Formats: sequence, C-alpha cells, structure tokens
Amino acid sequence: MKVITKVIALFLLVSIFSSCSNNDDDTIIKTNTIVDVAVNNNLSSLVAAVTKAELATTLSGPGPFTVLAPTNEAFSSFLEEKGFNSLDEVPKELLTQILLNHVIDGSLKSTDLSTGYANTKATSDASESPMSIYINTDGGVTFNGTSQVSIPNVSADNGTVHVVDKVVDLPTIVTFAAADSNFSILVEALTREASYTYVETLSTPNDTEPAPFTVFAPVNSAFVSLLNELDLTALSEVPTATLTSTLNTHVVAGANVLASSLSDNMSISTLGGGLTVNLSGGQATLTDSGSRVSKIIATDVQANNGVIHAIDKVVLE
Repeated sequence: MKVITKVIALFLLVSIFSSCSNNDDDTIIKTNTIVDVAVNNNLSSLVAAVTKAELATTLSGPGPFTVLAPTNEAFSSFLEEKGFNSLDEVPKELLTQILLNHVIDGSLKSTDLSTGYANTKATSDASESPMSIYINTDGGVTFNGTSQVSIPNVSADNGTVHVVDKVVDLPTIVTFAAADSNFSILVEALTREASYTYVETLSTPNDTEPAPFTVFAPVNSAFVSLLNELDLTALSEVPTATLTSTLNTHVVAGANVLASSLSDNMSISTLGGGLTVNLSGGQATLTDSGSRVSKIIATDVQANNGVIHAIDKVVLE
C-alpha cells in the first residue's frame, strides 16, 4: 500500500507540474499594436479592410508608423462614392494601396505635424515611387484637403493613430492643386473658362491617355508677378487664348518626370511650347522660348497619375 500511495503522489506531482508548465506556455502577452487600437476603438471597417488586404502583420510590426484611421462612417461614404456595395467588391490591389496611403513612417503626434508634404507607404502607379500626402495644420489637421482628424494621438506600441473622418483616396494632380493654397490662383486659372477641361484631363487615371502628367505649377506669387508684368489687375483680364497657351506650357503629357530624371540642357516638350532645363549653380531652372527663367522651388509632389514641381515664375509659349 505504501508503494502504491507513493506512486499516486508522484503522479499527482508530475501532473501538477505539467499543468503549470502548459499554463506558462499558453500565457497571453497583451499587446497594443496599431491593429489592436483599431479593434478596440470600434473601427471595424478598417479592421475588415486591413484583413482583406492582408496588412495586419505589417501594421502589427515594429514600425513605428503613423496611421490615419478612417471611421466606419468614412468607409461607408467612400464605398458609396466609388459605387461599391461592400468592401468585398473593392479589388484587393486597389484596397491595399488605399490603406497604405493612410500610413506614414515614424510615430508622429499632432504636434509633430506641420503644413507641407510627406510620403505615405502607398506606391504611385505613375512612377512606382512613394505617394505624396499634403498635410494642413491650419485650424486642425487635414490630409489632402478632405480628410480631417477627429481623434488625434491614440498611442500604440508601434506608433500613433489619428482617427479621420474621411478615407484618403489615391490623389491625382488635381487633388494636390486643390488642397495646397499655394496653388489657389493656378486652380482659378484652370477653372476660369467653362469650356476648359483641365480639371477633368488632369484627373485622368494613370493607365488612360493622356496620363501620366508632369506639371510645373506656378505658385501664387508667380501669377501675381505675371499680372504686374502684363499691367493687369486680375486673372479675369487675361485673354482666353493667352491663358490657354500659358497653362499648356506648364503641362507635360505621357510622362512622369521626377527631379532625379532632369539633366542639364534637357529639352522638355509641353502641351504648349518647349522648355529647357538648367541645373548649373545648384539651382534647377526652366527657360522658355522667350528666355524667361523660372526656378524650380519644390519637386516630386507625387500623385497617382503624375507629378508636380512648383516653380516661382510663369513660363510662356
């Protein structure tokens, strides 16, 4: 009997030890990744989209990331605008790029953001390079002129989440022109005539002619200088033919020309006249047929259907 009792006691001890060991193996380590934040903050549409696009592992990685997290209502509005009945109808490749367009490298709190451009993790169809996103911090934080932060600075183990009220769609050339107030006079020029099709044309998807585009976009001060030069007081006084030819001279169709592709004395054919690139002296410039010289003051604002380079002077045909 003593032997049997010892055997039973040994068996119970082994069982208890084994049970404790298994419990240790099954211990759940609590995490608070960006995906966890989405799950725990009633962002079920975002979770479903991330799952479909197979990005959960990426967004649970070390990062750090800044993620713009659309609300369920934002996703519903987006699907309706695009003619989809549900997330299931959105092509996976398209959904993946749209979601990546909400991800910026680094953990950026709202106080770290400033007005200007950043890159997202999305890839432009026009260049296979990172997509740009325009951040505006005047009176809150807005992305690409449409998506506003409603809940900022939700901390995660691998970054920061900002809940936004609208899905940030893949941008076109028009998206950035409309969002960036530095181009407000350019937008006025593009839309002045009812017969103009510039907005429609510059919204053309990358895989459709005449996209992609390279736009040398004059900032507001460039147009003000031109009006002074022409002794005019308003854009409305510029003759239609003159304005049309001028706008055409700022647009290249069928090519996404990045700054790295520009070379000294390079000739560029626009929809209007020809331009010549000069890279001497460390300052990239454009010279038109009338020897007007315009400095390129910002480069590579990358949309999904082309690229924008800002210039400080209007060039003419």
